Formats: sequence, structure tokens, C-alpha cells
Amino acid sequence: MSSINSSGFGGENSYIGRPQSKKTFDLLQPLRQTIDNFEIHKSKTAHRIAKLIPAQCPFERTIKFFGHTLIHIPPLCKLNPVYDELVGLRFRALCFLADRCGEDISAYC
Repeated sequence: MSSINSSGFGGENSYIGRPQSKKTFDLLQPLRQTIDNFEIHKSKTAHRIAKLIPAQCPFERTIKFFGHTLIHIPPLCKLNPVYDELVGLRFRALCFLADRCGEDISAYC
């Protein structure tokens, strides 16, 4: 099947490479927007956010028996639908502490 339109050649109405515009309903979109729009104004709030959201996935494990790896559990945080927004919030909290408050954030890294 070709993408030639009624005028005989592929022009503006060509369908090759055009993304399909499907309307999907994202149930978590309000939560994502709330996390993305959250502004940090106090250092106490930034400290809490940096402590609550881990720097790396806490679920990744390598189970060894007498020095031999039996099983490796991959990081499961990417399965969290709001993972990117939470990581961004933690980053903004650390930037607030370093830039605005002038604090040392090496304890959180």
C-alpha cells in the first residue's frame, strides 16, 4: 500500500511517519502534574523529600550463596508509573538545598 494521495504524489497528506493520534485516558495524569508542579519553599520540606525518596532503587538485589550468584533481582522502580516525577522532585529538592540554602547535599547522594 503506498502513501500516494489523490494528486498523484505524497505531499502534506502523506501518512508515512505521521504519529497516530490516539486519545488515551491517563488515570495518573493529575498525580503526575501535582508532583511536577510542587514547589519547594522551605529547607525542612526539601530535607524530608530528599530523605523519603531514595537515590537508587531499594529493590535491586543480588543473592549470593558461598560467593556464587544465585539470582539477581533487577531494579523494579521503573515499573512505578510516577517514578520519573518522583526522581525529578528529589532532584529539585536537592538543587534547592544546594543553590538556595547553600547546604552540603553529599549526605543524600
